[in-house]
Amino acid sequence: MTRKMNSPWWFLTPYVLLFVVFIIVPVVMAIALSFTYFNTIQSPEYIGLRNYIELLTRDDVFMQHVLPNTIKFAFIVGPVGYLMSFILAWVLAQIPHRSRTIFAIILYSPSMTAGIAMAVVWTVMFSGDQTGYINATLMNWGMISEPIQFLTSPQHLMNIMIVVSLWSSMGVGFLAMLAGIMNIDQTLYEAAYMDGVKNRWQEIFYITIPSMKPQMLFGAVMAVVGTFQVGAIGVQLSGANPTPQYAGQLMVNHIEDFGFIRYLMGYASAVSVILLIMIYMISKMTFNLLGDKDKG
Repeated sequence: MTRKMNSPWWFLTPYVLLFVVFIIVPVVMAIALSFTYFNTIQSPEYIGLRNYIELLTRDDVFMQHVLPNTIKFAFIVGPVGYLMSFILAWVLAQIPHRSRTIFAIILYSPSMTAGIAMAVVWTVMFSGDQTGYINATLMNWGMISEPIQFLTSPQHLMNIMIVVSLWSSMGVGFLAMLAGIMNIDQTLYEAAYMDGVKNRWQEIFYITIPSMKPQMLFGAVMAVVGTFQVGAIGVQLSGANPTPQYAGQLMVNHIEDFGFIRYLMGYASAVSVILLIMIYMISKMTFNLLGDKDKG
């Protein structure tokens, strides 16, 4: 019995169980429910592709606001946040250990307290009255004569959402990149300079990035998944759901609207399946770009 328990699969059992219960089962259920009409009271009724047809052909809010907003938000916050994570991780790797630890905690902390800080700090900064820091500063400088309604204005809300998301984007991907840079064999840099590397730019492109591809890939996947799954930010900033003129409405908000406000779980499941497909496609492209092609 003891020999049987020594099998590596026994150690993987907790992970496998959690993965199946919290990942596989919800995904399978969402796909199944997306082909039904389900109002959480009556039993699900199979309706085929009707939810998808209505979503892609009749849901003007989704096609004109939610989908474009999600794509714009993800393709700005994802790549820019990813680039910022690498640059800041590289900069921190160049400073002494004690200072590096302090700055790493400072940069990482917004990703842990994003919801609280967003509700307190950013709403105060962009408040639409004279008490808002930005409005007060602009009025004191004579640049505006009356407060700007930043958080309720469709022209400004998405830009503010992007800024706040970038501020809180230094998460586990950032830590993984920092760890990857710190674990690079320093003799590689010495050998590279002997072979003709002349500056830091060449050092980064020829030594640093190739030596930490697994961490780069992990950070990229986390950036993709994180940005596509964001939903509460626009609602918390504007204080309204839906956001003003749907300017900050993302796919997660659309899922919450139909799933937990209208209780149309079948339709909400169809939206979630579309979101899942988008995340999978972008993650696949990211893996093809940064993954180890020799192992593929």
